Amino acid sequence: MREPWVVGVSGASGTPYAAAVVRGLLDAGEPVDLIVSRAARLTLLDETGRPFRDAHWADDLAGWLGRDLGDADVRYWPAGDLAAGPSSGSYRVRGMTVVPASTAACAGIAIGLSKDLLQRAAEVNLKERRPVVVVPRETPVTRSHLEHLIALHDAGAVVLPASPGFYGAGASASAQQLVDFVAGKVLDALGVSHTLFRRWSGELGAARD
Repeated sequence: MREPWVVGVSGASGTPYAAAVVRGLLDAGEPVDLIVSRAARLTLLDETGRPFRDAHWADDLAGWLGRDLGDADVRYWPAGDLAAGPSSGSYRVRGMTVVPASTAACAGIAIGLSKDLLQRAAEVNLKERRPVVVVPRETPVTRSHLEHLIALHDAGAVVLPASPGFYGAGASASAQQLVDFVAGKVLDALGVSHTLFRRWSGELGAARD
């Protein structure tokens, strides 16, 4: 039985993180169910110059990821489709990540607002006790932001801020290496194997030899 990972992309800046996570899941041979919020479409257009359209989602996704999807197991659900598979706990998935996670998305998930399919799917995965990884990118944060993140933590989510580490590539790390570090940490939290960054070995400078 197909059991995909749900990837929700909200409107926060940081669409390269989402692309790296999707590429990592596909590279690992994992099926993906993708939800792109309306706000995320605007951010994606601003950050990449690429549209994301319901009717042309496969072509737009391939362009965004920079690869041919080929026989990749990807299913797309419009954010406004509250009757979609991921809106129900009986729809089998392995878990979900929201990357990047806007403060609005975090708040909506934390209070069970279910404003759109992304929020509803995240709430469903929390109630079903499946892995949920939320990747907030906003900085600085207000008290209400922190309270919503604490509520998500208490509900069982992994709160994984988009905070790249430098020990894998050093101070001269490229933007892509920093993006891949965060994406790799997301995949670690989901239990998916990857080679997106070099792991700390306990030896200073070993990753740069």
